[in-house]
Parts: sequence; structure tokens; C-alpha cells
Amino acid sequence: MLNDPRSHGLWEKTAGEPPATAPLQGAVADVVIVGGGYTGLSSALHLAEAGSKVVLLEAKEIGFGGAGRNVGLINAGMWVMPDDLPGVLGPVHGERLLELLGNAPKLVMELIDKHGIACELERNGTLHCAVGADGLKEIEARAAQWSARGAPVTLLDAAETAKRIGSDAYTGSLLDMRAGTLQPLSYARGLAHAALKAEVAIHTSSPVIATERNGSRWTVKTESGDVSADWIIVATDAYSTGPFEQVRNEQVYLPYFNFATVPLGHNLRQSILPGREGVWDTKDILSSFRMDQAGRLVFGSVGALRNTGLAVHKGWAKRALKRLFPDIGDVEFECEWYGQIGMTDNALPRFHKFAPNVIGFSGYNGRGIAPGTVFGRTLAEHILGRLPEADLPLPLTSPTEPSFRALKEIWYEAGAQVAHFADARF
Repeated sequence: MLNDPRSHGLWEKTAGEPPATAPLQGAVADVVIVGGGYTGLSSALHLAEAGSKVVLLEAKEIGFGGAGRNVGLINAGMWVMPDDLPGVLGPVHGERLLELLGNAPKLVMELIDKHGIACELERNGTLHCAVGADGLKEIEARAAQWSARGAPVTLLDAAETAKRIGSDAYTGSLLDMRAGTLQPLSYARGLAHAALKAEVAIHTSSPVIATERNGSRWTVKTESGDVSADWIIVATDAYSTGPFEQVRNEQVYLPYFNFATVPLGHNLRQSILPGREGVWDTKDILSSFRMDQAGRLVFGSVGALRNTGLAVHKGWAKRALKRLFPDIGDVEFECEWYGQIGMTDNALPRFHKFAPNVIGFSGYNGRGIAPGTVFGRTLAEHILGRLPEADLPLPLTSPTEPSFRALKEIWYEAGAQVAHFADARF
């Protein structure tokens, strides 16, 4: 995308065709949505299906931000332990958020089915894999807390984990049958196609440069034209620029890379992830992997593929894959890419009201697919009058920049390089 093979890698290579779009010239709408990722597209689709006139503005291309760069795991919940959420957000919002995000993968799959989105959907769950005794304690606690809420999760021992993954590297795993995997850029483009069919006006290459209040309505300005609307949804998250850069500034960038192997041979595809679950582990500098439908193993971890990081992380990835799967042989990567995860200081998303009738969710902390989709629907329901602010899953907060943000970002990128240079374990 934009002549950068390391921005979207395999996903751009294998995604379905993007919708035909053009820069904004001028328009009038009920709602203008800024951002063409999961939140913006889900909001647009749900609003349009309810009869609202919607204009969506994307600065670059559909799925350009986190939506087109990630691993493709459709996970439930967040990083924070379920029992800890009420303590952080209070009992009301904590339980609301748990219920909403626990069911979020279901909405993703329902939209895929409803709109016939071809995005390599796999419904066989995800495996959160324990590294060592401490990792096992973590997933045991997660299993107990989700099970107490009726979630379809199962704690697997080391033997069953090895059978499902094709590696004996882990002491156990947590199987979450709510979850799954997909081709993330294809999903974003599929949502865009569905939104267009619902008569959403989508304009790409249309970065917002200013907003202006005119009576009860807003004027949203781009370099090529303006749009007037009653509401603005801010759905730019960690890639925010321009008038809503404050959303990016309240998050610390955590770089994350992925390598995709060439398609594996038949025997390897039968022994590595035969059930096609998505996987990630309990290490602080975590690793993740999953298989695409062509048999490519997509393997990722924390770090940026730039400067010295490219060689360091690629070398580590090859060593780590060999240790995980000794029969894989000399690993050949077909694609390589990375992006930025936006991390909030409490690892939880935020709801902001930037001005009257200007609202947005942000801060997905590496869980963009399911939360982005369900938060998009939530924003639509709020604007449609079906969900009062008092009933939203998150309290209203103001964007605040975390302390030492720039230094933390340098530390995360450099620290991942040091760790991967020194450690071939996983």
C-alpha cells in the first residue's frame, strides 16, 4: 500500500479487491465518519442500514491503519483479566464491557455471513499458550474467570496443546471457542463493499484537515471538499492525525511485525495447526502465529522491521520457528510487514466526546477486529437514539497523554531488538 511492501505485506497480496472510491468533493449527511478501519466501517454500515445518510472519510485507503496490518485473530475480551475489569472501570461499566467484548467475535462472524465477505474466516477458536509455570498459572486464572461467566473456554494440558499446535513448547493452553482467525484486510474491504451497498458514501485519499461548528451542524473539511453533518464519529484510533491527533497521542506505540512463510508442504500443514486455530503466548514480548488458507504460516512478535530491526527480528523469527517446529527445515519468508499497536496506560479502550455530537472509541491495545466491529455498532446505536450515553459500555473520559510517551516508544522498539538478538527461545 502506498508503494511500501512492509506496511501490509501478505494481507495486501492476498486480499479481495478494494471498493472503487474517490476523494471527497462535497456532500451533506446525517453522520460523517472519520476513519476507514473496522470501527468506522461498522458504524457506517449499521447507521446506513437504519436509514441514516452517512459519509465516510479515509485519509489513505480502506484498512490502511491497524485494520490491514495485524495478525488476524478475532479474540474476545481484552488483555486485562476479566475479574480485574470491574475494579478498573467500576462494577457497572466493567461488567458491561466484559459482556460486550466477550460476544464481539460473534458479531464479526455474523456480519461476514450476512454480507458474504470472503476473508478466510476460521471458526475453530484461538489458543492462548502458556510458557513455563508462570504462564500456566496465568491461563488457569483466565480460564476460571471466563468459565465463571459462562464463556466456552477450555484449559488444555501440555499433551493436548502439543497435538493441536504440532509443538511441545508449551505447558498448556486456553482454547477459546468464541474466537477465530480471518484475513484482516479482506474483512475491512468486505465491510466497505457492504457499506457501499447500503448507500454509504466512502471517500478515500480524503484526510480531514479541520472541523467547524455551524449552528447545530458540523462542517468537516478536506483538501478537496467539505461535508456537513449533524454528527461526527472519530474512528482513527492509533493512526490519528490532523484535528484528532490527540487520540494517537494518548496511546503509546508498540510496534508489531509479522513474517509469512511460503506455503508449507502437505505433511507440515497436517502437523502444524491442523485445526487452524490462532495462537499467541504468555511471554511479555509475546509471539503469535496462525495459518492462512494457502498454508502459509504467519509468525509475529513485538518489534519494527526498520533499520537494524529488520535483520534482528528476521533472524530471531527463523530460529524461533525452527525451535517450535524442528521439521520445518530452512524457513523461507514470502512477506514481511509491521504496524503500530496503540496501548493505553491501563490497557483498556476509551470513549471520548470531543465536542457536542463528536464521539469515538479508541485504544484497542492489539485487539482491533472484534472490539472495533462491536464498538462501531455501539456508536451507531447511540446516534440512532437506541443506546443512551448512560448505558454505554465505557465511561466518558477525556484524552490525556501518558507520561514519557516518546521515551516509552523508543524503549519498546529498542528493547524488542535486544531481546530478540539475545534470545532465540519463545
